[in-house]
Amino acid sequence: MTEKATYAYGEKICSWLSLKHDMTKPQLISLLNDKKIVQVDSGRDIVSILTDDGQVFIASDVKSKWETNKTLRLINTGNDCFKMIACGRGHLLMLRQDGHVFAMGDNSYGQITGNEKSSFESMIHIAKLENVELIVCGRFQSLSITNNGEIYSWGLNEFGQLGLGDEKNRNTPCLIPFPNDDLIDIRIKDIVAGMYHSLFLFENGQLWGCGSNKYGELGLGVDIKRSKLMKIPIENVQKIACSKFDSFSLAYDGSSYYAWGRNSSWSAPKKLDYHPTSFASASTMILSSPLTFGITSTIYEFGSQDSISYQCKSIIQLFDNQDSYDVEFLIDKKRIKASKCYLKSVSEYYRRMFSGNWTENDQVTIDDYSYETYYAYLRMLHTGKIHINRQNITELVDLANCYGDEKLMKYCETFIRND
Repeated sequence: MTEKATYAYGEKICSWLSLKHDMTKPQLISLLNDKKIVQVDSGRDIVSILTDDGQVFIASDVKSKWETNKTLRLINTGNDCFKMIACGRGHLLMLRQDGHVFAMGDNSYGQITGNEKSSFESMIHIAKLENVELIVCGRFQSLSITNNGEIYSWGLNEFGQLGLGDEKNRNTPCLIPFPNDDLIDIRIKDIVAGMYHSLFLFENGQLWGCGSNKYGELGLGVDIKRSKLMKIPIENVQKIACSKFDSFSLAYDGSSYYAWGRNSSWSAPKKLDYHPTSFASASTMILSSPLTFGITSTIYEFGSQDSISYQCKSIIQLFDNQDSYDVEFLIDKKRIKASKCYLKSVSEYYRRMFSGNWTENDQVTIDDYSYETYYAYLRMLHTGKIHINRQNITELVDLANCYGDEKLMKYCETFIRND
């Protein structure tokens, strides 16, 4: 998106929208001019788009049952104003501003609701659900959270992915029991649904899961499926993600990313040590290419592409290198290795730090900044490039002020103006 236009890139999406795919540039979607997209989700042969004025559009394969006629099809033609969408493999949920849920698409396993036939032409109101705040789709299952913290699920339950304690399919929303008494007064924070499993994140940072565990997607260290919610051995989780088309899970605890599933060797959560900055980059540890999860926070990369070209490789190798360091920065029991001489040459702050009484100091404890933020800053001093997003902008502004780094401050100011 730009300020007033939206573009599409890729052979498949362009064919769905009657646009000519061009490898060298994206194509303008004129129907979305002056509209801002706030959410995107996709199924096997459908892409759904939610705009900030509550309109829902879909695009699909010409061979699908959605009948979009190779253009964007507007779903809500009346006064309905939606605030959230979710796609399964072949069905679509829409959450209206008043907390009511509507559904369309395939209903082979009751993932829409009731004994209704599949509906690709019109919306079906899920009457049993009210005051809903969040909707989620797995491959063939649907889930929701109400404003009082109740969790409902319906659809395919062959592997126990609905968390109801059995493996019977449901064609109406059913209340999921809380896993134990300890969570009675703790609100649910988020739900994500995979191909045949579901994950539940609570406000206290505990993560629970149910469903298929054939590939270790529940992170329990065994391959036994679970029809009741089971606690996953990872603490202080802040965010979670998984794909409705695959059997793996991802989590973020505020400082590190974890992954599990996809194969038996990943049957328990593994910390990813190569410092991914998003779930998309974390997915590359399991998949051969990145997997995106709808619209994510905008990330601006500052520093020109040729900023490294004039720096010899020996300088880059001074950063976090076991064989060429004389100082360690200690942050939350983690270490970042560097060269005093080089840091003094590029930063007045470090020149003062490693002079006088600091000359012989080979360990520096950092208490004011997170490991990820400080790692990104030190890496910028060696490569000339840094990633800035909404999660690290506050710390980076403070660091730029404290360290008197004018270049970093300009990067932060540019990010704030753009974002």
